Amino acid sequence: MRKHFGLLSQYLIGVLFGFGLLVSGMSNPQKILNFLDITGSWDPSLMFVMGGAVIVGLAGFYVVSQRSEAFFGGALHIPTRRDITKPLLMGSFIFGAGWGIAGFCPGPALVSLGSGQLKALVFVIAMLIGMTICERFFTGHKNPA
Repeated sequence: MRKHFGLLSQYLIGVLFGFGLLVSGMSNPQKILNFLDITGSWDPSLMFVMGGAVIVGLAGFYVVSQRSEAFFGGALHIPTRRDITKPLLMGSFIFGAGWGIAGFCPGPALVSLGSGQLKALVFVIAMLIGMTICERFFTGHKNPA
């Protein structure tokens, strides 16, 4: 029974996250591209959305750090590594380049996919292919917690 509440809460948090992306306009790739266009039609709203996300994330990590188990039971798996590795830098570069080219990152792409955007479908397919390639050929680069 406890597991079902955990799954339900995860689902509801995902729905809330997706709704937040829609309300903030972050599922619109043009809004992201306008943020990155500092010499043209710059739109600073992404900075405020990210700031809000950082505050919520910090509060969440504080609450979790005070607990010894997850809210619905089970162990907490919080990463402990703090070193900067070559795979981390390469992944960050690829993520940023993809975000700058397409205007999508995984969360907003999935929200946009749900609204039927063809560009989001192409992005999600490319993302899944990239994840498969990474899993198949670069499994030795996983960073354990």
